[in-house]
Amino acid sequence: MNTVTEAGRYLTFTLNGEAYALDIFHVTEILEYRSLTVVPMMPDFIRGVINLRGRAVPVIDIAIRFGRGRTSIDRRTSIIIVHIQDSALAEMPDLDGDEKVAAGGQDIGILVDAATKVVTLQAGDIEPAPAFGAGIRADYISGMARRDEDFLILLDISHVLSISDMVRLSDLAQQTAPEQPPESS
Repeated sequence: MNTVTEAGRYLTFTLNGEAYALDIFHVTEILEYRSLTVVPMMPDFIRGVINLRGRAVPVIDIAIRFGRGRTSIDRRTSIIIVHIQDSALAEMPDLDGDEKVAAGGQDIGILVDAATKVVTLQAGDIEPAPAFGAGIRADYISGMARRDEDFLILLDISHVLSISDMVRLSDLAQQTAPEQPPESS
């Protein structure tokens, strides 16, 4: 059962015409879309990496992660850089020393249609996540905020971008990839 998110400040954004928000605590910056370097053998939702002040930061298309198709790139497309803590990653036996150092946290970019604004939500504005109806996994949603005539879906970004889950999915994708026959010349 998900707990209701606390009152606080949230960054709102749109994705496939729906309004989402995430706790501003996790957001480090918002960037205009820039071209990505595609990394071979990655799951579809990892669209590539960007160079962020000399560091390679993976960019995740959460529309794909939610099973909603690919985010189309236009003039308002943004990359929201979030910092994720994932203690489960530090316990994975097949990580080397550098990867374990990074296990204390990781910057990840999320591709969205548009980052809109920062809003302050009070505890009374937030309801528990529904058991059904949002079209994405229930553990990805930390709550629903009333907004005018509609709701704002509050994401539990630590579940949506679980680094250890993505490492496992990447490993699975590599294991199940069909072997390519050698090219004949």
